[in-house]
Amino acid sequence: MELDYFPLESLPLESLPDDVVAQIEVRDRWRRATAAGGLEFLVTDIGRWPLGKTVRVAFLDGSDQLHADIAGATKQITDACNLTLDFGRDDGAGTFRRWTTSDTVLAAEIRVSFDMQGFFSLVGTDSTDSAIGAGGGPVGGNPGQRSLNLGRFTTNRPAQWEGTVRHEFLHALGFHHSHQNMRGTCEGEFRWEDEVGYVPTLAPDGSFVPDSQGRLPGIYTFLAGEPNKWPRAKVDHNLRTADAPDLVAGPFDTKSVMLYRFPGFFYKSNPSSCAPAGNGQNLSDGDKRGLDLLYPHTMGALAERQDRADAVLESLGAGPEGAPGANGGDLAEVYRSRVEELAAAQAAGFR
Repeated sequence: MELDYFPLESLPLESLPDDVVAQIEVRDRWRRATAAGGLEFLVTDIGRWPLGKTVRVAFLDGSDQLHADIAGATKQITDACNLTLDFGRDDGAGTFRRWTTSDTVLAAEIRVSFDMQGFFSLVGTDSTDSAIGAGGGPVGGNPGQRSLNLGRFTTNRPAQWEGTVRHEFLHALGFHHSHQNMRGTCEGEFRWEDEVGYVPTLAPDGSFVPDSQGRLPGIYTFLAGEPNKWPRAKVDHNLRTADAPDLVAGPFDTKSVMLYRFPGFFYKSNPSSCAPAGNGQNLSDGDKRGLDLLYPHTMGALAERQDRADAVLESLGAGPEGAPGANGGDLAEVYRSRVEELAAAQAAGFR
């Protein structure tokens, strides 16, 4: 997502509510402990939508024109994968599907809002996981909760808004941030701590700025100020790669729309190997390969996924023909449905 247009003193980073993050972390720790060696593909596959599925999208607020613009911006995504995003467009009336906070059944798998601060999205099928946001609140996987938010779009759309839309919708289809790719350099390139001797200095708006000697705050200090006010643990969750079950679909891609464009002082070197090389607007070739990995178009790619799926299921303690293993529990049962889906697609000749 392109972030250079934000002044440094008002750089809001993408972030889910703390209670939602806590619920996801508990679930992911259990998956890691259960899945062992099959972790990477397991989390990817459980988090994606079924092959060829039509995923419904609905809007809480905003105008029909805004909805049309967002639907148009996602075409790059659906052109690159075997999945359909259905916005419920009524061509005659020019309207799109809507949802409300009082819904008791899901109006759509992806529920978009524009009324909360910042940009965020649940990842993949977390958007319909009733355990996420089960305690109530505005964000979660339940019918009356937001799963994707594009703050300010109704009043002050960002200059490069298409890239932001594609970034958030890639999250909704199962993608994670590129700066958290363990094959990348960002962990070592980020300047986490203050420059030696930095004296904490606040601007009038509450953001941390260089001190009187020009020494810079580190990432931890900067993000502790306005508008983010993140504690260290939240910085680690959103920026570090350690202890993260994130999808690594391929080599680190500096042109991906999933790579943040951070302020220059976030990096130790200039130019930084972690900095984006793309325009932040259009899908990179790597983004398209990732989409084809998750939602393949060809029989060959599908067969490869089937082989990997069988191997992961066996790692859970159950062969393709067996019952879910004791160590796998419900996770193996959920994963089995993914394996059966792949097999059924192959038997049907795919498309």
